Amino acid sequence: MRNLSVLRDDRDLFYGEGTRLLRALTIQEGLKQWLELQTAFEGQLQQTATLFEQDRWNSLAELQARVSCLVE
Repeated sequence: MRNLSVLRDDRDLFYGEGTRLLRALTIQEGLKQWLELQTAFEGQLQQTATLFEQDRWNSLAELQARVSCLVE
C-alpha cells in the first residue's frame, strides 16, 4: 500500500495538470466542452433542478456582482 504522502503528491500533480490544461483552452474550446457536458447531463440537471435551485440563484447573483465590479 502506498503511503499517504505519495498519494497526496500524485493528487497535487493530477490537479495541477488539470488546471494547466484548462488554462490552455481558448474561450471557444471551453464553451464547446461546457455545452457538451450540459447536453450529456441535461436530463439529470432537470431532475434535480428543485434541489439545487437556490444554490444556482445564489451563484448567479454572485457572478452578477463580480461582473458589475469589473464594469464599474
